[in-house]
Amino acid sequence: MLNRLAAVFAALLFTGLAQAAALPDVKELQRLAPQANPVALQLALTAYQCASQGQVTQLLTVIDYSRPSRQKRLWVFDLAARKLLFEEWVTHGKNSGADVPTSFSNRPNSYQSSLGLFQTGQTYSGKHGRSLRLRGLEAGFNDNSESRAIVMHSAAYADPGVVPGLGRLGRSQGCPAVRPAIAGQLIDALQRGSYLFAYYPQAEWLEKSAYLNAASCPLVEQTIARQD
Repeated sequence: MLNRLAAVFAALLFTGLAQAAALPDVKELQRLAPQANPVALQLALTAYQCASQGQVTQLLTVIDYSRPSRQKRLWVFDLAARKLLFEEWVTHGKNSGADVPTSFSNRPNSYQSSLGLFQTGQTYSGKHGRSLRLRGLEAGFNDNSESRAIVMHSAAYADPGVVPGLGRLGRSQGCPAVRPAIAGQLIDALQRGSYLFAYYPQAEWLEKSAYLNAASCPLVEQTIARQD
């Protein structure tokens, strides 16, 4: 009974936070990005709400790995201003699949992309030039991102000009790489502090993600603990 009451309280709290935060709804994001999958957008909003504790001052990047790499599948939304800042191509890991990835991993040296919610970190200069660190927030799904050096960076193979020859974009070692012409602007925007949500309809992640289920949201758990 206590567990059931806690779950009900968590769900009500989560709903209340969503209303108080005045987030744009999925219809608003769909209007800004008509090509984006509404399921991916809705889940991204849910994860953002859980992680941001009701704040809507940050940016939200959505990557939809269910789309082919030949198509634009990365969107950056300014949630406070209700604006779409970027709509771009992005790569996936070479062991995740060819044009459409189907396999995802959190393991080091897997050369696969990871799913779930990330927080953007600091920039640094590496072998791909200026790059943006990504901190995975989801245990078991992307929390090895820093040790795996999963970052956003520039790559010539992320330019759609390679598609006629390859039939797809080039692939990374698991990083979401973007075309050189846009990388600097994109990294400048995201380094201000934001969240990145990588989507694919993988059953295990959808079921177990703490950021997609109200009763297991870390924010909700912390609030319940304070009530106790």
